[in-house]
Amino acid sequence: MEQLIQQVEEEFQNRFGDNYKLIKSPGRVNLIGEHTDYNDGFVLPAAVDKGIYLAMNVNGTNSCRFYAIDKEESFETEIIGEFQKSDQGWPNYLLGVVDQLQKHGYEVGGFDCVFGGNVPIGAGMSSSAALEGGVLFGLAELNNWDIPPVEMAQIAQKAENDFVGVQCGIMDQFASLNGKEGNALKLDCRNLDYEYFPFNRDDIQIVLCDTQVRRELASSEYNVRREQCEQGVEILQQWDSEIESLRDLELSLLLRHEDDMDPTIFKRCKYVVEENKRVIQACSDLHQGAMDSFGQRMYQSHAGLRYEYEVSCEELDVLVDIARNLKGVFGARMMGGGFGGCTINIVQEDHVDSFTNQIKDKYQQQMNKEIKIYQTKVSSGTHLISSQKITSS
Repeated sequence: MEQLIQQVEEEFQNRFGDNYKLIKSPGRVNLIGEHTDYNDGFVLPAAVDKGIYLAMNVNGTNSCRFYAIDKEESFETEIIGEFQKSDQGWPNYLLGVVDQLQKHGYEVGGFDCVFGGNVPIGAGMSSSAALEGGVLFGLAELNNWDIPPVEMAQIAQKAENDFVGVQCGIMDQFASLNGKEGNALKLDCRNLDYEYFPFNRDDIQIVLCDTQVRRELASSEYNVRREQCEQGVEILQQWDSEIESLRDLELSLLLRHEDDMDPTIFKRCKYVVEENKRVIQACSDLHQGAMDSFGQRMYQSHAGLRYEYEVSCEELDVLVDIARNLKGVFGARMMGGGFGGCTINIVQEDHVDSFTNQIKDKYQQQMNKEIKIYQTKVSSGTHLISSQKITSS
């Protein structure tokens, strides 16, 4: 990490000078609460210690000048009128933030930015949200803007929705910007109320097992699941007109009308209703320090995603089944949209090495494939790094 920070600082100094601010913007994991966000439900993410580091300063011109260390690519454009999307791809995450800030009434002048990170790309830890949040936070610091936490997350989300063109929910940006060290963040996706719950045990690691499976099916099936949930709401509104989303649905009402619904629609609704309840119960577990109970809810979540929401895949199921039988594992489940990606595992620190070795070996034996392992801990959200090398503009 120190080497990465040094690299970012030296690159900025070589390109743009010695006056800059250094920001860390973290990736995130979602402990529990999958596919509940677009149903106005609850999620329980946490910022993690892997992140993106950005050196930034205003430059007194109308030009944005960016350098991506990981890509070894630079980009420059003027802030005049509407931005055009870049064919390079990555600059759009930064330009999208500037575009949204302007639309929210903030006057953005020219600035320089050098960034690099250690958030694994494609592992479901939201490197894009970390980059958006870091740029946004940095510009607020440089310009002395007091942007409330909720508005900051909304601006970052809209940057990805409207400029990058990815229709993500708000969880990723919210968790990255507003995470708190030693805490998980319960977010109400309807009204964006949030609350922190302790996740601060030093004897626990979060271990991600990356199948390295990336399936295009995920995006198309994601849209199908959204439509199925909306269909369920329309059906159930016949008996309760106050139901606006699955967030409002009581399981008892759903069970009473199982025969009135297509079996697949029923399964989708049942999963979401129960997953929302699991998030609330998991928060209570954290408050009480009941990690065994918390872990069991993770397994229940995976079972729901596997059998009722049907967004898992063989690789994810095998990893969860292996983890369940390894010593020192509190809980495991698939994380993210599904059909590939990672499992998230809560593992006792003393057992992390044996867990890593065993799950790699057993997965190789069963699937004849390799997985990547990432170890991480709950950390603070986007923040300014104190350093003697940093001077304010």
